[in-house]
Amino acid sequence: MTTDRSIPSQAAAPLLPLRRQVLAAILSLPALPALAQFRVEVTGVGLTQLPIALAPFRGEAQSPQRISAIVQADLERSGQFRSIDAAGAALDEVSRPDMAQWRQKSADSLVTGSITRLADGRYDIRFRLWDVVRAQDLGGQSFVVSQGDLRLVAHRIADFVYEKLTGERGVFSTRIAYVTKAGGRYSLWVADADGENAQAALSSPEPIISPAWAPNGTQLAYVSFESRKPVVYVHDVASGRRRLIANFRGSNSAPAWSPDGRQLAVTLTRDGSSQLYTIDANGGEPRRLMQSSGIDTEPVFSGDGRTIYFVSDRGGAPQIYKVAASGGNAERVTFSGSYNISPSVSPDGRWLAYISRVGGAFKLHVMDLGTGAVSAITDTTADENPSFAPNSRLIVYATQQQGREALMTTTLDGKIKARLAGQGGDIREPDWGPYQKQ
Repeated sequence: MTTDRSIPSQAAAPLLPLRRQVLAAILSLPALPALAQFRVEVTGVGLTQLPIALAPFRGEAQSPQRISAIVQADLERSGQFRSIDAAGAALDEVSRPDMAQWRQKSADSLVTGSITRLADGRYDIRFRLWDVVRAQDLGGQSFVVSQGDLRLVAHRIADFVYEKLTGERGVFSTRIAYVTKAGGRYSLWVADADGENAQAALSSPEPIISPAWAPNGTQLAYVSFESRKPVVYVHDVASGRRRLIANFRGSNSAPAWSPDGRQLAVTLTRDGSSQLYTIDANGGEPRRLMQSSGIDTEPVFSGDGRTIYFVSDRGGAPQIYKVAASGGNAERVTFSGSYNISPSVSPDGRWLAYISRVGGAFKLHVMDLGTGAVSAITDTTADENPSFAPNSRLIVYATQQQGREALMTTTLDGKIKARLAGQGGDIREPDWGPYQKQ
């Protein structure tokens, strides 16, 4: 198989702290070197992790990427797996392992494989997944790719293993987007879901905020200040072409895609205070969702496209509300805490992630939308901008650790966290992209 891969400013004072004053925060970001690499540090212990052994792939010592190590890191970060030491194992995808030996190591499953450099410079990667307990071959795959796609192959192997062993689709071959400032320029980055392989999709001398992936995974909506005010664009990641979506009088901000990709919800001040509108994905005349005396902002669609969650101060302080995507009366969603912002709804519709101010600290919370139960799942104090993985099992968010901004992923219960730490710089505004087409 050959893999081809292309890779608010608010007008009213009461809600200026929304999104923790994103613009001011971005303006103060330290520089991040271009194409910075990331490292993953997994902390925490889950309750029901599956023990798995990842044997070193035959030939990977001569490979530019250690495929088995990337697969192992992906699986650990998911919170569903616990790694069993497989150092020194000499196995490839065609060798049947000694199941008794791996059972003695308490492994439930085993991944073996090989990587071979071909005469044309490409790499042939093969792997096989074994059920150690039942002594069964669970299948495998092969890939022939260029050197630049070795990490993508590793992520796809992790996706295969994850789906076979959990019954759910993996998200390791998806992508994330985020914003940095470097040397007076603002960049919109696209990276693998583990933070590696970062590539600049866009660079500007003016601030870029609020990136939002389109459902097709090929476009990003974002807000640019190059016109000296917030304006919404949609950017094609592969070609670099973009189109103007919203440049009305006042502020144009907080774009959010509908699940069918046909429209965006945006926050506009064209009629005075910040209010919610929907607009065609190709631009045009926006449609106001409701009449509100307060400030409404930060819209996000539910996975079924029927509901829009948003932040409003209509009750006196920022809280999260919801309204039908067609408009109508708003219904309050958050009641615990006096300051709740930055909603993100899981694609399966079961969970709401948001940031709540607790005693001066900004902490990531998760609400079960079925029961209304709320859990604080972090011990940090400067969390921002949660975004769900497309399988609804993980959340990426920005936070501050040891005096600097960093990206984190966490399981919904907060038991497994992984830090995606950029070298020498801070990062903000993460958004987790959709599944990629194979």
